[in-house]
Amino acid sequence: MIRVELPAHLRTLARVDGEVTLEVEGRATLGSVLDALEARHPVLCGTIRDHVTKKRRAFVRFYACEQDLSHAPPDILLPEPVATGAEPFIVVGALAGG
Repeated sequence: MIRVELPAHLRTLARVDGEVTLEVEGRATLGSVLDALEARHPVLCGTIRDHVTKKRRAFVRFYACEQDLSHAPPDILLPEPVATGAEPFIVVGALAGG
C-alpha cells in the first residue's frame, strides 16, 4: 500500500480528505504510483502530469523520504519506506515569485 499526500486544491478536486492510499501492482515506481493515482481519481488526469507526454506539470513537485523526485525518471524505484507505506509519497503545489 502506498500513501499519497496531495495539496489541498487537488484533494478538493478529487473529493478526498487526508491521504490517499493506493495499491500498486509490481514494483513501486514514480510512474506506477502516478498511474494508480490517476486511475483511482480520473479527475486528476492532466493536473499532475500532461495527458500526452506524461511529464510533470511545471508547478508540481514530488517528494519521498525528504528527497525531491520532481526531475527523476518515471521508472525510478521509490524508497522502501514509501513502498511499504511507512512514509508517504508527497505531491506539492510549488509556487514561484517573490
